[in-house]
Amino acid sequence: MQSSTPEKLLLSVPDACKALGGICARTLFSLTAPRGPIPSIRLGSRVLYPINRLREFIDAQTGAAKGGGR
Repeated sequence: MQSSTPEKLLLSVPDACKALGGICARTLFSLTAPRGPIPSIRLGSRVLYPINRLREFIDAQTGAAKGGGR
C-alpha cells in the first residue's frame, strides 16, 4: 500500500529560490510584491510563495523574451 503525499502548494523562500533557477533570496525579495510581480503569503513570520503564481511569473517572462510581453 502506497501512501501519497500531497503536492506542495506553497514554497518557502529557499525552495522558491531553487525553483526559480537558483536565484538568491535578495533577488526573490526584490521580485516580491509590492515591489515586484510575484505575490507572497505571510503565515506568522514565514513568507511563502504559491507555486501556481511562480509558474505564472515564469510564463510571463518566457512570453516577454519571445516578444509577447513588455
